[in-house]
Amino acid sequence: MRTRTVVLFFSIVLVCLLSLSLSVQAQQNIPDTPSAKSSQTMGSDPVVEGTVVSTTRHTLVVRSDDDQYHLFTYDTGTAHDESVKPGARVRVNGTAPDGEGTQVAENVAVLQPGAAVNSGQISQAAPPPPQVNQVTNEIEGEARRWHAGGRIGIGFSPEIFLFGVQSQIGPFFSPHLLFRPNAEFGFGELTDMFAVNLEAAYRFNTTFHRAWTPYVGFGPSLNFIHQGASSGSVSFGNFNYKTGFNVFLGAQKRKTFLEMKTSLWSGQAPVLRLAVGYNF
Repeated sequence: MRTRTVVLFFSIVLVCLLSLSLSVQAQQNIPDTPSAKSSQTMGSDPVVEGTVVSTTRHTLVVRSDDDQYHLFTYDTGTAHDESVKPGARVRVNGTAPDGEGTQVAENVAVLQPGAAVNSGQISQAAPPPPQVNQVTNEIEGEARRWHAGGRIGIGFSPEIFLFGVQSQIGPFFSPHLLFRPNAEFGFGELTDMFAVNLEAAYRFNTTFHRAWTPYVGFGPSLNFIHQGASSGSVSFGNFNYKTGFNVFLGAQKRKTFLEMKTSLWSGQAPVLRLAVGYNF
């Protein structure tokens, strides 16, 4: 009975987290009024011409002539020109901005290398707004090839409470393919489980609600399952090992992800698992 209460509680928590994230994103997608639009710190033009304010390995911040800051990430096929550095005047062809105003730079043309530095314009220009620097740091952190994280969730049939640790490595062979090995620990009224999942995920090149990136994945699982019960002075139980196959789908927003997984050929392992997690 206590296990069912715990499972119900975490089911409500997961639903509330999903509803909250979607409602917040919906509020962010409300069309801007003229007064709000005039106060934006990030522009939204697909073609931007201006002065480079800052660059990193994966990002480019350009200040256009109308005093707007444009944050770009580099497309996989975009060459990193060494002349694209703070002070250079550039023209950037990019995609439409996402929910946080970030655009993907498809082509960067240098118009005047370092001209702005020679004229002293960079020293007089205001630094990028804090939110631009924050998103830049998040993108650089997300672009690392290795992440460690954790997850918490619930399993059904049988009902168990789950928590675990995971690693995200990659991308490999494709900018969308990731290796995501993880370990899960489950506790229930009748079933306890330890699982090692050697999974790979494919992240789609699209978003919904302008923030969440969907992904799918699969991989083998090594499941160690103990089932037992007691009645008065009599107790019984059994221990099983099953090699199964996991199939899952989910959505990720920056470092946070929501995931739904099913296990095939896994014996007494939960048929359905719901989890929320975070990659550091």
